[in-house]
Amino acid sequence: MLKTYKSSFKPNIIPVSLDQYVPKVELKEYLKINDAIYEVDSKAENGMTFSRLLNCQYSNTLKKMDPDHLVALATEVIPNYSCLVFCPTKKNCENVAEMICRFLSKQYLKHREKEKHEVIKNLKNISSGNLCPILKRTIPFGVAYHHSGLTSDERKLLEEAYSTGVLCLFTCTSTLAAGVNLPARRVILRAPYVAKEFLKRNQYKQMIGRAGRAGIDSIGESILILQEKDKQQVLELISRPLENCYSHLVQEFTKGIQTLFLSLIGLKIATNLDDIYHFMCGTFFGVQQKILLQEKSLWDITIESLRYLTEKGLLQKDTIDKPKEEIQYSFHITKLGRASFKGTIDLAYCDILYRDLKKGLEGLVLESLLHLIYLTTPYDMASHCDPDWMIYFRQFSQLSPAEQNVAALLGVSENFIGKKASGQPIKKKVDKDIVNRLYLSFVLYTLLKEANIWSVSEKFNMPRGYIQSLLTGAASFSSCVLHFCEELEEFWVYRALLVELTKKLTYCVKAELIPLMEVTGVLEGRAKQLYNAGYKSLTHLANANPEVLIRTIDHLSRSQAKQMVSSAKMLLHEKAEALQEEVEELLRLPSDFPSIAASSEKA
Repeated sequence: MLKTYKSSFKPNIIPVSLDQYVPKVELKEYLKINDAIYEVDSKAENGMTFSRLLNCQYSNTLKKMDPDHLVALATEVIPNYSCLVFCPTKKNCENVAEMICRFLSKQYLKHREKEKHEVIKNLKNISSGNLCPILKRTIPFGVAYHHSGLTSDERKLLEEAYSTGVLCLFTCTSTLAAGVNLPARRVILRAPYVAKEFLKRNQYKQMIGRAGRAGIDSIGESILILQEKDKQQVLELISRPLENCYSHLVQEFTKGIQTLFLSLIGLKIATNLDDIYHFMCGTFFGVQQKILLQEKSLWDITIESLRYLTEKGLLQKDTIDKPKEEIQYSFHITKLGRASFKGTIDLAYCDILYRDLKKGLEGLVLESLLHLIYLTTPYDMASHCDPDWMIYFRQFSQLSPAEQNVAALLGVSENFIGKKASGQPIKKKVDKDIVNRLYLSFVLYTLLKEANIWSVSEKFNMPRGYIQSLLTGAASFSSCVLHFCEELEEFWVYRALLVELTKKLTYCVKAELIPLMEVTGVLEGRAKQLYNAGYKSLTHLANANPEVLIRTIDHLSRSQAKQMVSSAKMLLHEKAEALQEEVEELLRLPSDFPSIAASSEKA
């Protein structure tokens, strides 16, 4: 029997403050109304005190173009220090970046000129020679915009250039405040709005929190530009406490509490009603139930959610009879529930996915990838899609007979869009979600054929960052659908097809480059170089000499060459081991093989 002993040893803990090592950076908050700048002061009667007047010599043209004096505020710190300008919309980010550069002096072009040219060169290299015309004009001045319309590779390059001081000013949306660590000496808020919504206190704090670099700057500044009409709201904004943090477990119903219950039962963490309720009481939502729940109790919500999952066919209820006790219920996961759980499918769409896959079996069109792509286009992105009907009509008219069969199976005929006398399209009555999803399928299908985000972005008039997000979402959802199908025997036909499609969506390159893309450190450009140099497979690359690679492939360092060869060898080794295990499994004597003794007894 184990014994526990109470130790008399007490460690001598000396409290250490991080302030001893990281000096605090003073953050000064300012408000700008017309030409006057006020410092935020909680001790003042109205929450602010006058600081200074902006002394800037503006021409009439500049006054019209820059009524908020962004150029004057930015040039007080750049290029020696960095500056972030938060704008309400993505389009506003681009416009402000161009406007600032239009009025900057030519001296800014000379600041770290060679490094800025290198940034432009690298942007072209990662985009197959393409470059956004706005960035082409602004980067020489050390200015760039930053929002979700950029691809992830573009954002990464620009962020590195900003972090090293090559770029000194970003015009950006509020997402940069929460997701990326890019501090600045001065942060300017173009307006107290995010899109059309007025700023919340926590959003404001996130944005101004970018000001000041610990260990680099001794001070940080934030300037919120506002109009007289917003003055009262802004004064309330800067003085009120942060918004409370509340659980969204029930608000996000299918992604929250129902998914949680399905996971609990699928993992057998809690399978009966009492255990599930007890688990819920320990969640953040359970702690806040008195605040969040007015009409229903936590017990009621637990029962309702379990009933919903049961009615949807994801759970099955069992009765447990206990002597001298009340009847209790336990739950076990159904085949559809397990498929949804293993595939991490949003429960709002699991029955729709099942129906779509079932319908697909009736006439799966394999002459092109369009049908499979449609089945793996994310439902949630389709629900927020707003098709350009002229582009839709043009794409639809270019479909091959096989691809038109796909549309027909979905209930979308060639006449689903009519035409007015003016040539404008008329949308006929067709399921909006199907039409939107098919439109996004066209985007993905074109992308897989052309493998160029820039040309697809132009063809569909969509931001390249959105197209990349769609591609990433489709690759992820394709993998989810694959796991969903693996749990349901009736969908066996999809398994091999989805394995290949997931690879195509993940890498989005020509089929011959996919094996090379699996190697660590190999992106599309490098894969093309290797393929053109004769290294067309993992076997070729695994047997390559790093020294020969360095001489053959442009801009390849010795460490990169060694890493690629090592990664290719490891991948080959893993594949060989998997095949060896399969061979051993085939040659292994079955555990239920009849023995000689058993045969003798029967005789």
